[in-house]
Amino acid sequence: MQLEVGKIVEGKVSGITKFGAFVDLGEGKTGMVHISEVAAAFVQEIKDYVKEGETVKVKILSIGEDGKIALSMKQALPQSQQRSLIHI
Repeated sequence: MQLEVGKIVEGKVSGITKFGAFVDLGEGKTGMVHISEVAAAFVQEIKDYVKEGETVKVKILSIGEDGKIALSMKQALPQSQQRSLIHI
């Protein structure tokens, strides 16, 4: 699968830290969802939103020259859900 900025793909959560979640995108590629990109609402504890091994949809925000892939779960949601979550 060709990874490109702006594309929405599925991956499996492979690790969780205090600052984000790592997502295995297949073919040896792993990206990271920063805590601020997990949900539209304030996220204090990532484990309240995702679990290791869970399959999630993510939007590719950037692919660095060093190969680091920045992802967003909240931007992978339909626009209507992104807006409704902000008002919670």
